[in-house]
Amino acid sequence: MSVLLNFSPLFASASIIDIFEQCGMVDKGIVLGLALFSLIAWTVMLGKHYDLKRLRILNNSFEAHLRDQRTLLDLPESFRNKRVIPYADLLADALESYWRAAAIGKEAGTDSSRARVEHAENAIQRAIARQTLRYDANMIFLASIVSGAPFIGLLGTVWGVMEAFSAIAVQQSAGIQQLAPGVSGAMLATIAGLVVAIPSVFGYNMLLSHTRAMTIELENFASSLADRIELESK
Repeated sequence: MSVLLNFSPLFASASIIDIFEQCGMVDKGIVLGLALFSLIAWTVMLGKHYDLKRLRILNNSFEAHLRDQRTLLDLPESFRNKRVIPYADLLADALESYWRAAAIGKEAGTDSSRARVEHAENAIQRAIARQTLRYDANMIFLASIVSGAPFIGLLGTVWGVMEAFSAIAVQQSAGIQQLAPGVSGAMLATIAGLVVAIPSVFGYNMLLSHTRAMTIELENFASSLADRIELESK
């Protein structure tokens, strides 16, 4: 504790750049790596937030437009060419599978509404899985940063302390000049790890709640879509 108190005036009067310059090469590399991870994490979080917001707006608009249509089975091609919209992707797969099953059934003489609906429902389930993967894109990378950043910072902390003790062992003295590089690196690496991890964990949890909510909305739409197709096929 007395050693840290001796360092307090030094750190109080020094900027982050000055402290960074006092660090060893390993700690400098760790801090720069964490700064890069922070930039990537913020890019992923902001990009994912706006992407999910855009998809939700597109979904709601498409669902409202679809609700005004009297029939689904005879919709024009324009409704099937909007696969960038998750709801439209489900609809396109369902209708394509429905009419493909109808054509094959007529050729084989086994056409039935039940077979058409089953094929449409299977296509909807495949489309749900595909769109769920789309919702979850980049989440595993963000989760890795959340869990890994504190440990990388801890590595820098341990390495800085080890350098400080190594300097004492080599020079057999515990002066500020000998301890400064190691202690500076240890403290800065700890701060860098926390600066990366804390915003990332809040952002990850927020995005995770949004993706789960949108997945539930997707499944509800799929259920409603399957019901309408089944009713119209009778």
